Order: sequence, then C-alpha cells, then structure tokens
Amino acid sequence: MDVQRVILIAALALVSYLMVLQWNEDYGPAQQQPQQEQAATVSAYDSNGQAASELPQAGDAATSADVPVTADSKVEASNGNLIKVRTDVLELLIDPKGGDIIHAALPQHESALNSNQSFVLLEQNANRTYVAQSGLVGQDGPDAASEGRPVYSSAKSEYELEGDSLQVDLTLTTDKGVTVTKRFTFARGEYDVDVEFLVNNAGTEPFSAVLFGQIKRDGTGDPSQQTSMGMQSYLGAVFSTAENNYQKVDFGDMDEERFKATSPDGWVAMVQHYFLSAWVPEPGAEYTYQSRKVNDQYLVGFLSPSFNVAAGESQSVSATFYAGPKDIDQLEQIAPNLELTIDYGWLWWIASPLYMLLKWIHTVVGNWGLAIIGITILVKAALFHLNAKAFKSMAKMRKFAPEMTRLKELYGDDRQKMSQEMMKLYQKEKINPLGGCLPILVQMPVFIALYWVLMESVELRHAPFFGYIQDLSQMDPYFILPILMGITMFIQQMLNPTPPDPMQAKMMKMLPIIFTFFFLWFPAGLVLYWLVNNILSIAQQYVINKQIEGSAAKD
Repeated sequence: MDVQRVILIAALALVSYLMVLQWNEDYGPAQQQPQQEQAATVSAYDSNGQAASELPQAGDAATSADVPVTADSKVEASNGNLIKVRTDVLELLIDPKGGDIIHAALPQHESALNSNQSFVLLEQNANRTYVAQSGLVGQDGPDAASEGRPVYSSAKSEYELEGDSLQVDLTLTTDKGVTVTKRFTFARGEYDVDVEFLVNNAGTEPFSAVLFGQIKRDGTGDPSQQTSMGMQSYLGAVFSTAENNYQKVDFGDMDEERFKATSPDGWVAMVQHYFLSAWVPEPGAEYTYQSRKVNDQYLVGFLSPSFNVAAGESQSVSATFYAGPKDIDQLEQIAPNLELTIDYGWLWWIASPLYMLLKWIHTVVGNWGLAIIGITILVKAALFHLNAKAFKSMAKMRKFAPEMTRLKELYGDDRQKMSQEMMKLYQKEKINPLGGCLPILVQMPVFIALYWVLMESVELRHAPFFGYIQDLSQMDPYFILPILMGITMFIQQMLNPTPPDPMQAKMMKMLPIIFTFFFLWFPAGLVLYWLVNNILSIAQQYVINKQIEGSAAKD
C-alpha cells in the first residue's frame, strides 16, 4: 500500500508540475499589443535616406553579405502613388520606390470574428513595420546605387485579377541603358507570388548584380494572437538550409548575434500564429541566408550568387514570396520543409496523423466540432481494450473495497504486514492497483498533440460549432464546456473505488476541481474532446461495473 501511495502521489505531482509549466508558458503575460486603429500606409523612405542602410551589401555575397550598406547621400521620398493589387486571396500595396510589398491583407481571413475586415499580415504604418523587400544589389544593381532605392514605373496604379493569373510589371532604365523589369505574377487561389527580375542589357558594358529578398519587421507582438491569455505560438524567423531544414532564430537571438549560412536552395520565413511570410529563392544555386538588426528593425533574407548579363543580352532571376495562412497543402507545394512552419511541437509524430484524420472527418461531417467528436470516438475505439482492462481492475477494487478496509483495520499498525496481505489479495483476484492510471497516462500524449493541432490549424480559426460557440480555437466564453467536463470527471470518480488511504482520497476528490480550473481558458475544441472522452469512459466503465457486479451476484 505504501508503494501504491508513493507512486500515485508522484504521478499526480508530475502531472500537476507539467500542467503548471504549460500554464506558465501558454497563459503567462501575453505579448500581444493592444488593438489599435490601422494607420495610413506610408512609404518607408524619407529625405534622410534611412531605409537604404537596411539593404544587404553584395559586392561579394559570400564574404560581406552580412554588412549593411551605409548611405550618406539624400534619398528622394516616394511620391506616395502606391500600386494596388487585388486577387481573390490577396490585397497588396506595392511601393514604386524599390518595388517592395508594404501591405498585404488576406480577404479570406477576418481580422477578428465577425469583424468583416480582412486580416492584415504585412503593413508599413505608424503602428507596425512588417514588409517584404527585394531587388538587385552588387556591382551594377540599381538598389546598390548611391542615390538609394530605384523608383519603378508602372502602366497602372491599380490591378485586379480577372482570369486565372495576373501579371504586374514595374520597369526602370539605368543610366547605362539597362532595362530592369520587376514582374509580379499572381494566380487565383494562391498566396505565393512569383517575383522575377528581367534584365535587358541594351548598353555597351556587362551588367553584374545579386538578387536579394528579405523580410523586415519590428519587434511588436503578434496581432494574430486573439486573446489576452491565449496560447502563445512561436513568433520569429525560421531558416531552412541543407544543414538544418528547420532552424528558429527569434528576435532575442537576433539581438545577440547575426545568423548567416550558405546553402543550396532553402528558404527563410517570418512566422507567427496561424500565418507566415517567406522568401523561397529559385532552386539550383548556392544562396547566402542571413539575419540582421538595423535601426531596431529585424531583417532576415537571402542573397543569390552574382549573375552577369553581357551587353546586348537578356537574363532573368526570380524568387517566390509567400504571404498567407499556414496551409499545409500550399506550403508543401511551394518548397520542401516549408510545411514545418506548422509547428506541432515534440509530439508532431502524433499530431500530424491526428490533423490528417481530423481534416478527413471534417470533409465528411462538414463541422469542425463534429470532427473533433468523431476523432474522439476513433481514439477511444483504438484504446478500447486497454481502457477495458483498466476499468475491470478498478471495478474489482470497488468490489473488494470492504475487504481492503478490513485488512487496514486488522493490520493498521503493521504497515509491512498490511502491504503483504494487500499484495496477496491483488494477486489472488488479479487486480492491478495502478490500472486506473493507465487511461489517463495513455490519453495525455494524444491530448497534448491535439492541443497543438488546434493551436496551429488555421482551419479551426473562427470555426464555429453550435450555438454560442463560434470559435473552437478560443476558450468557451461562458465556461459551460469546462464545467461539464469537471462534472463528468466527478461522475467518473463516483464509479471508481474510493482509495483506502484518506490522503489519496482527498487528492482524488480535488482532481475535478483542478482540471476544471486549468480547462477554463483552454480552446473550446480541446475541452470538447476531453468532455466527449469522459462521457464515453463513463459509459464504458458503467457497463463493466454492472458486469462485475452481476458476476459477483451469481457467485
């Protein structure tokens, strides 16, 4: 009995400790910034030429790519004629000065539930800086000129997707007779944009340049975190190279030192809850990946090898830019390992199949809440026999509870003798005193994995169930599901035998209260899973108890 008590107390202490750690990580002080009205989008460039120093130097991409350019000359301010581009899934603003994407809204995703406003991923205004930059630096690159970023011209100031694809061309001609066309190509239903630089060297000298793509972001919080005490997903940069296919470099890392790596192919991304932006250079070359911090702005990006265009020749270089949700189907198509930005934690090997199963059930039932109920039933069915053995062991302990009480009264002062007699009873009646812990221990990895699935799956963002629950990714606003879950835990305890040790009995009675408290702020979808699981367990345990009692009556 002493061994049983020690093991039970240790198990409860471990579970409580893990839950406190998870609580501290997920529900500690939120980093979310207060909601602010969206400020007017502005060009990043002013009369002081500040932004020019944020561009990478690429005279020698392999050795000095991590050294920022210093520009002492004046930079002409953008005239404010931003270029508007609209597709079915993207609403962009492109600054003709540099051709940077300084605003990206996602009309398929609301900024908040029932807000009727598109979620804004990229923006350049008084509240936040988060933009995508690209250009040509190096020996003859127009972005490396002493006068700062080049000003492109465009045939129109507004473009809208009407067919299956849309092409937006920005052009400029250098004083050496080289025409550079920066071409953005959009496709219906796609969040990735093909960014191509077409160089036509009509001059008399060869043209040499390096393609760069980078993401510039300040250190403000994650606007896609929807609650003040909600789950905290990773916020920061991710690099994928041949040496490490998924390497996180957060803002704190960039404060301490620069990241730099060279790799064939790869990609760089800026990740937040549910959404990300990423640069994926064209496969087939050795690229330099780097991070820098300049003027309190975090910059992560890539540099291509130097390319040369002879006089009278033409050449193009390109990269793909993605700005959108963490959609596993699209991410898998864009680049290898880009789907890893959907971070399921260390239990990814359970979470990934759970997500695929959940998604398949949703295609059948058409409701994510029903899909969660469906996956609960399937998991319960898979663990049916294991749970049945555990419930039979608990039912037998309930049946022989009077005998255990008698042994305690008989040998109460001799703990060693009492433990020996209890072990004899367990062996004779084939009772596993720890069998009741198995269902919870087996369920915990599934529970934690589903926790990450619900947190990372953008499909569940603003996904309704029934009635007042309009967002399964957020907590139950009226705490009805957590309270019902606590009630079902209490009913389960009523069906279990009361531990003979008073300390154990008190601890077990506290569990429903403790779990209910922790579940108050969990996503409604996760609480729904645990509630349905408890209901199924109660039904299974009730039937087994009746079977054991029936067999005892016959004896």
